[in-house]
Amino acid sequence: MTIVIGQPQIVEEKKLEGVVEGDLVLDGGFVVPHANSFGHNFRDYDNAKSERQEGVEMFYKRNHINQTYDFVNKMREAYGKLEKVEMSIWECCELLNDVVDESDPDLDEPQIEHLLQTAEAIRKDYPDEDWLHLTGLIHDLGKVLLHPSFGELPQWAVVGDTFPVGCAFDESIVHHKYFCENLDSKNSAYNTKLGVYEEGCGLENVLMSWGHDDYMYLVAKENMSTLPSAGLFIIRYHSFYALHTSGAYKHLMNEEDKENLKWLQIFNKYDLYSKSKVRIDVEKVKPYYLSLINKYFPSKLRW
Repeated sequence: MTIVIGQPQIVEEKKLEGVVEGDLVLDGGFVVPHANSFGHNFRDYDNAKSERQEGVEMFYKRNHINQTYDFVNKMREAYGKLEKVEMSIWECCELLNDVVDESDPDLDEPQIEHLLQTAEAIRKDYPDEDWLHLTGLIHDLGKVLLHPSFGELPQWAVVGDTFPVGCAFDESIVHHKYFCENLDSKNSAYNTKLGVYEEGCGLENVLMSWGHDDYMYLVAKENMSTLPSAGLFIIRYHSFYALHTSGAYKHLMNEEDKENLKWLQIFNKYDLYSKSKVRIDVEKVKPYYLSLINKYFPSKLRW
């Protein structure tokens, strides 16, 4: 069954009690905090005072050196078989309780907290788009690749901003300087604007750096999820900041990508700005999300 969705409708901003002048209010009333969990600006990769800055930069150095075209192909072949385990979506959510993303300068909470923060913020502003609520809940489930039962991959092979491989690394990618040590940057087949691709080929035909985004996309697709294409697009490209924030790589997109990008840019605001110390009552919201999981996924999935 194909779920048909319309164009994104930006919800009219409301006057909210308790909101002071200068607060950033997302489309339906979600108030964006002025700072992340550490008291710094969101996605601040240059703040020397950030408690996690040094570790984040070293993460990206390893990521940028090792994410090559050949590496991505090998990982897709190995993990695309989906033969690690069978479990439900909610079981996977619970498996993430002990996972912390070392690439994220804004968050040090367990991942399930971020998943629910994102989903609930979207639900408040877009109450009729239940597929988008569920996408918020599951978008980071691919981070189970960090778990011992999935091979306990290194952080650089699971998290962080994603980018195409097989063509030139755009300068908008965070900590771009470390790509000079990536073998592909010296390979004439991979270091041009188009590389191995054709203009307008569609992002579906472009290899992305390996990590939780691409893995969860494969899990959803191969387990016959009925999420609309925009939901799958969000899952696969939500960490592709060079595209949805900086506007790079648009020459590779087709018309369907351009339509789905509109939803991704809406989603990204909630993915980024909902990271906070506000706790979600898991047991209170669990029945609602279980109903959505049953609507869009089989009871057990191959991972």
